[in-house]
Amino acid sequence: MIRSTSRLAATAVALLMLASPVLAQTQPSASHLAVAREVAVTSGMTRSIDAMTEPFFAQLQQMNVTRPEIKKDLDEVVVMLRPEVEQLKQKMVDSAAVAFASRLSEPELKTIADFYKTPAGKKYVEIQPGLLDDIVKDLAAWTQNLSEYVMTRARAEMGKRGHQLQ
Repeated sequence: MIRSTSRLAATAVALLMLASPVLAQTQPSASHLAVAREVAVTSGMTRSIDAMTEPFFAQLQQMNVTRPEIKKDLDEVVVMLRPEVEQLKQKMVDSAAVAFASRLSEPELKTIADFYKTPAGKKYVEIQPGLLDDIVKDLAAWTQNLSEYVMTRARAEMGKRGHQLQ
């Protein structure tokens, strides 16, 4: 649970960074957007979006436990909602494509898309969730250590100057 929460947090940060671009003055062409969308999909981003939406359905399914009398209706509602959520996910993928297209040229995106089609690119996408888990875990420990280091060093240096930090 902690690993998926860490991964979701890292993914959310990445998606927020991608979803709020400083757009270029000119609109990207349809082909530019298409290759940008391909990069968004082949990079594993859609898997990350799925990881963010599926918990909502799981939360609904938990109602079956507390209110078994609504199970049939709730299951039908979940089936009905899935296509709507899929459309919303596609809008997020489109937003990511616009973000990619605003920061990378079409030739650059084609190179990136080609990479994701290679064995190394496919492996990168495959290991990415575990990699993000490790990075987030390591980043948390590193941040804590850095905080302690900076405070210790700042106290020592301020002590040399006649000041005491708490």
